[in-house]
Amino acid sequence: SALRNREVIAQALQRLAPRQGRALEIASGTGEHVIHLAAVMPDIEWHPTDLDAQRLASIKAWVEAEGLPNILPPQHLDAAQSGWAQRHGPFDVILIVNLLHLISDSEAGVTLNEIGQALATGGVAFIYGPFLRDGIATSEGDAAFDASLRAQDPMIGYKDVARVSAQLQAAG
Repeated sequence: SALRNREVIAQALQRLAPRQGRALEIASGTGEHVIHLAAVMPDIEWHPTDLDAQRLASIKAWVEAEGLPNILPPQHLDAAQSGWAQRHGPFDVILIVNLLHLISDSEAGVTLNEIGQALATGGVAFIYGPFLRDGIATSEGDAAFDASLRAQDPMIGYKDVARVSAQLQAAG
């Protein structure tokens, strides 16, 4: 999926993000996004994170293989735990790709609130992933995937984009 969405994410960031500064990627996964973004946005210092040790190892391997000087070593971060914004930041850009639908509403709330605290003045948060619009999935495929997520764990699933936006605005 990183190959499918990395260009559209990079284009949005290039259009809307500051040209230089510090960027935090929350839940960097394998590291493929941060490698691509660091290459196309060389004046941004990238801070990849994840909470899984295997994914952190994957990010580290990608960073070492690509040799990009604007990516710092990956760090452990559980964005759904209160208090991380005080230990990390401030950041000019905070990016989340495909995370919110995999965590509970309460965990998403903590994550969004902490983003507000971790952003520098004038900073920008970018959130990419599947969302509901007025409580409704935008395609049959999204509706089926959301239902499958909720069947696995009733606490997770697609979030409504209006609610996420309101939570981010409330967080500053």
